[in-house]
Amino acid sequence: MANNHKIPAKMTAIAISQPGGPRVLKPETRDVPVPGPGEVLIRVHAAGVNRPDVQQRKGAYPPPPGASDLPGLEVAGEIAALGDEISRWRIGDRVCALTPGGGYAEYVKVHAGSVLPIPAGFTYSEAAAVPENYFTVWHNVFERGGLKKGETLLVHGGSSGIGTTAIQLASAFGATVITTAGSKEKCDACLRLGAHRAINYREEDFVAAVKDATDKKGVDVILDMVGGDYVARNYEAAAVEGRIVQIAVQAGAVASTNFATLMVKRLTHTGSTLRPRTVEFKAAIAAALEAQVWPMLGTRKVAPVMDMIFPLSEAWRAHERMEEGEHIGKIVLDVG
Repeated sequence: MANNHKIPAKMTAIAISQPGGPRVLKPETRDVPVPGPGEVLIRVHAAGVNRPDVQQRKGAYPPPPGASDLPGLEVAGEIAALGDEISRWRIGDRVCALTPGGGYAEYVKVHAGSVLPIPAGFTYSEAAAVPENYFTVWHNVFERGGLKKGETLLVHGGSSGIGTTAIQLASAFGATVITTAGSKEKCDACLRLGAHRAINYREEDFVAAVKDATDKKGVDVILDMVGGDYVARNYEAAAVEGRIVQIAVQAGAVASTNFATLMVKRLTHTGSTLRPRTVEFKAAIAAALEAQVWPMLGTRKVAPVMDMIFPLSEAWRAHERMEEGEHIGKIVLDVG
């Protein structure tokens, strides 16, 4: 392992003291991780906050085997040490990374395949807002959903970190985007990002609105993080040969639906979770992003929408902000 003499033995991290509300997130002193073969150690300057962190805090989303028990799925910082078998990275490189856990800390070790250079001109806070959402959207909308130029995408929860990313990326690649959101302010934000139509789901039935916006054809791809009764409604809103991609089930993992609709329309309903996938799988997404999306980030054709930044010690406030549901875009922790 190559490193420099500045790495301390101990670090501050935010741990989940017990399953529960935001206040169970408590600072702890931990050993600084040691990177193994194929891994790098990142001195964290900023960490993204994501809904899986909230689920993990509540005890509903345990880390995969071998991953850190600390929350935090994405970071930005600089490389502090290199494990064996690392060729691309050097100590001091400014990077962002997708992590299987451990991001709410001053240091985190990450497999080198999940590490990417910070896009040109990005702050650490902006860079920390990229990996989780961009990996997720790229794989689910473009790889699983097969969205193509000229097609129409429906994004549920358009003002979320995932939603704001999906709107921008789909628009940048030539698709038409329709989105749902829960307030006029959120709908307006989606329109500013490039959505063709933003549906306030509290005031309008999204199925009827989608049919109206597509001349009754329906949408080609649906990105859904709601589940529950949205499953049957998504089938109604989808076009013939439509693809529905499930990435979360915030309204419930069990649903009743009419499979005759799926058969008649020849729909595909798929889904995925990113965290437990192999390092090789994540490295392949990273390579695709660097080739096809990083140039857009460098020119800010697409960019993370930033909501609020909290100090690491106030991670509980960041979780409160996320659970209140008023945020537009990404919530980030400033680690220093």
